[in-house]
Amino acid sequence: MTGVARRQVTDRLRRGVRAARAWGRAARPGEPGPLPDFLVIGGQRCGTTSLYHHLAAHPRVRVATGKELQYFSVHHGRGTRWYRGHFPRLAPDERTFEASPYYLFHPSVPSRVAATLPEARFVALLRDPVQRAYSHYLHTRSYGAEPLSFADALDAEEDRLARAMRGGPDTRAAHSALRNHSYAARGRYAEQLERWFAHVPRERIHVTRTEDLNVDPAGTYGEILSFLDLPAFTPEAFTRHTRRVDDGTSQLTPDLRDRLTEHFKPHNARLAALLGWPDPWPAR
Repeated sequence: MTGVARRQVTDRLRRGVRAARAWGRAARPGEPGPLPDFLVIGGQRCGTTSLYHHLAAHPRVRVATGKELQYFSVHHGRGTRWYRGHFPRLAPDERTFEASPYYLFHPSVPSRVAATLPEARFVALLRDPVQRAYSHYLHTRSYGAEPLSFADALDAEEDRLARAMRGGPDTRAAHSALRNHSYAARGRYAEQLERWFAHVPRERIHVTRTEDLNVDPAGTYGEILSFLDLPAFTPEAFTRHTRRVDDGTSQLTPDLRDRLTEHFKPHNARLAALLGWPDPWPAR
């Protein structure tokens, strides 16, 4: 069995066990568990796994059964009892959360979240969209879900997404394409945040750059804790977590970098205006 196949089997087994436990808790009399106090909503390949571990280390935080529950995106039809079955019982001073990077991007999620979690808070990490796009490509390729070169995948992206979305955003085809092949689309952050702001008050969404978490992890983490009304805390180490290892020659050539930089320029300007930021990723 190849490494890709082993990873796919392991992930399916892990998700299956987690879902079965949630179904078991949901079937018991009474409330199966609380709803989360906050969510890390994305973006994908923007450091959410590292932030998840930093938050999980906080002594007042208890985690769900896994990082990506995908209830508001892929599994919304399973109902809130199934969702609540993933969360632990809490002491009065404890909080719980989950982190699903697909939430920022999927168009149906903000309205669903607003209806289910009217008092929750949300954290979004945004990374240089050029670097994010290529990291996303490597991640998809590592799972055996991308046969194309990076350049060809970018050329095919618009048509891939359009064809997959013909039946709406919640079909299996749509989820597959939106999750795997949205290399440029996921870096257009302003349009995603605008969807969220249409359903959730801005003061309940904290947006920060991945680069800030990398350069000043203690300060950025402290700002996130303050936003979540959690006491100050410093983990033993701010370790970066990633599941992708790239062993080959980079396909992010200077020409492709320039092409993506030009593509994202108006979208980055729109993001800066939306959040009152300076140019978030100035050209290098």
